[in-house]
Amino acid sequence: MSRLAAQKKRRDYSILGPENQLAQQKGLVAAEWYTSPIPRQRMKELMKRKNGPAIRDTIIWVAALGITGTLAYYSWGTWWAILAFAVYGVLYSSPGDSRWHECGHGTAFKTPWMNEAVYQIASVMSLRPATPWRWSHTRHHTDTIIVGRDPEIIAPRPPIWRLIMMDFFRLYIGPRDVKRMIMHCFGVIHPEEKEYIPASEHRKTCWESRAYVLIFAIVIGACFYTGSILPAMFIGLPSLYGAFMVLLFGMTQHLGLKEDVLDHRLNSRTIYMNPIFRFLYWNMNYHSEHHMFPMVPYHALPALHKEMKPDCPEARKGLWAALSEVFGALIKQGKDPSYTVVKPLPATARPYYYGPGTVASDNTAAAGKG
Repeated sequence: MSRLAAQKKRRDYSILGPENQLAQQKGLVAAEWYTSPIPRQRMKELMKRKNGPAIRDTIIWVAALGITGTLAYYSWGTWWAILAFAVYGVLYSSPGDSRWHECGHGTAFKTPWMNEAVYQIASVMSLRPATPWRWSHTRHHTDTIIVGRDPEIIAPRPPIWRLIMMDFFRLYIGPRDVKRMIMHCFGVIHPEEKEYIPASEHRKTCWESRAYVLIFAIVIGACFYTGSILPAMFIGLPSLYGAFMVLLFGMTQHLGLKEDVLDHRLNSRTIYMNPIFRFLYWNMNYHSEHHMFPMVPYHALPALHKEMKPDCPEARKGLWAALSEVFGALIKQGKDPSYTVVKPLPATARPYYYGPGTVASDNTAAAGKG
């Protein structure tokens, strides 16, 4: 094998592959992560859960879906339907994804059943089997961007552009999740899912998927009954045709940053967003903050950002600036998979922590190879 071919050789990102064992040997599994110094009393204040903000935002979201859905319905059969459904799809898919995420953490609402109700609804909207993804995301937080452990790494190094392009319309992850839901209906749990879902949750997984598949079957039946695809344009298909914003937001979270480290300042990206994007994304643009302190509710993340700011690299200034950094890094990783973006820390920050057996960096690290 030539030097160039060896350099471009892709690691095995499967959680069932050899990288899983290597990560354990390196002490990167369920390890102790770096946390920024925040006074205990202040953390208690930031972690306080409330129903008010999430109820308000949910009412606004449902109203927006109702208004745009009505416009889409009455514009069906005209050119205006393209614009109407595009807006409806974004309002269906992007907030569905972020509400799924935050309610899965159980922090959006103070009342547990409210979190669970919105989580289940958002799981259907996102075409995600609820229990498997709850445990997948738990693993993602426990072993964030640890190769062989994290099942939610969006792209390997070097990137597979075909799969990234497919997921602009959720044509890679979506069919995979639907296939797994159908498997669950027959009591079959995928081997990858068995890696992170406790055996005690397998029965629940199967019954949830049966309920979800029944819902999708009713929608498909309605399409045949009416002789129109219109019912699916409101339930199910928006997860595909409205998914592009979900991917754009999601790509900014970790892509181009460090793998196999125990410092969220190195593997997670915080960016500033306008109020509309922040509403759609439910403040997940404060992503380093969310990963470092996942029990802080979405509505408190801006305040948490202010507390952590002296200890973190400068936030990226806007979605497009962050995406420019991401795509630039992915292009470079296509030639050199070791390329990594590392931003300099302010003088007030503690040094970066790379993990067991490593020497902490100084505070002047700049973008470049990891």
